[in-house]
Amino acid sequence: MKANMGSADKIIRILIAVVIGILYFTGQITGTAAIILLVLAGIFIATSFIGFCPLYAPFKISTKKKK
Repeated sequence: MKANMGSADKIIRILIAVVIGILYFTGQITGTAAIILLVLAGIFIATSFIGFCPLYAPFKISTKKKK
């Protein structure tokens, strides 16, 4: 599992996850949509910390800077 996410990609995913969390805990989103968005936020957090996005792999996409 080779890292394929750059720092900007990681920061954007974390910010989106935080916004989703805030919207959920303030009651702005509820029901099925809230559950789906919370799962998505969890995936964003996990992929940000791992540095690997499985959806990028089949398309050979990498936002990581090359050395």
